Amino acid sequence: MDILAIGEPLLEFSTVGHAALDSAGEFATGFGGDTSNFLVAAARSGARTGYLTRIGTDPFGDAFLRLWQTEDIDTTHVVRADGERTGVYFISRDPARSVFTYYRADSAASRLSPADVPEAAVASASALHVSGITQAISVSACDAAFHAMTVARAAGTLISYDPNYRPQLWPLERARAVVARSIELCDVAFPNIEEGRLLTGATDPRSIIDWYATRGPRTVVLKMGADGALLRHEDTLTEIKPHPVTPVDSTGAGDAFDGAFMAALVAGATPPEAAHYAAVAGALTTQGHGAVGPIPTRATILAAG
Repeated sequence: MDILAIGEPLLEFSTVGHAALDSAGEFATGFGGDTSNFLVAAARSGARTGYLTRIGTDPFGDAFLRLWQTEDIDTTHVVRADGERTGVYFISRDPARSVFTYYRADSAASRLSPADVPEAAVASASALHVSGITQAISVSACDAAFHAMTVARAAGTLISYDPNYRPQLWPLERARAVVARSIELCDVAFPNIEEGRLLTGATDPRSIIDWYATRGPRTVVLKMGADGALLRHEDTLTEIKPHPVTPVDSTGAGDAFDGAFMAALVAGATPPEAAHYAAVAGALTTQGHGAVGPIPTRATILAAG
């Protein structure tokens, strides 16, 4: 297995057009959850991927299994939890922004625990991807994420980590402590500029990336949206220019960046090559609605880049 990820899938209900949630508009269904999006992106870029998660035995869980099987994401370690629910979220849009409403409390994925971590699979994978959202949804899921990282580190499995800070999920001080420890354990970190400022207290992009880099990871990519990204690999700083697009919806773009980067990295790309490739992947993802549908394939990324 090239890449495993541990986390939470969420079924997506998105208003069509610019309808508000309280209007009589229509919803389009889709798939979300940052680690699931990450795996779709990595798989579409050619990586052999697998998911460590829990889903309900409900129709939403069935839909996710069909998605992952279609995307060639291994589901051997997906737990079907009888009687539990798969989480969902809603997106409403206006011309200025998207508004997210989550229904994930006590979801099957929030009940992840260290017992759900297949240690042999983690130890034999090339890379493990972990998200701060997984750590935020429950104490047991946080413990599971740390257990997976500990196993990976002992086995020499590459660990990638995206803080993906969501203020509504946990207090800032707890997030800072958990993220700081996770950064110490990971090899590749993917913060974005907004959460970087909140979690580190720094404002300048170079100061933010230095805060992460001095805590352990050899590679840090600071994602800056329309301003591109900054890559620090060991002691070298590289500016990653943005790929020009006309964005429609930024949902899942950061996850697509992470997945494309790790797929390229485990395939043998250098960190700067992986970052340039990922910047194209993330930009192309903003050209359609929803988290998963617009994620490009490797061929599309190479043709655009």
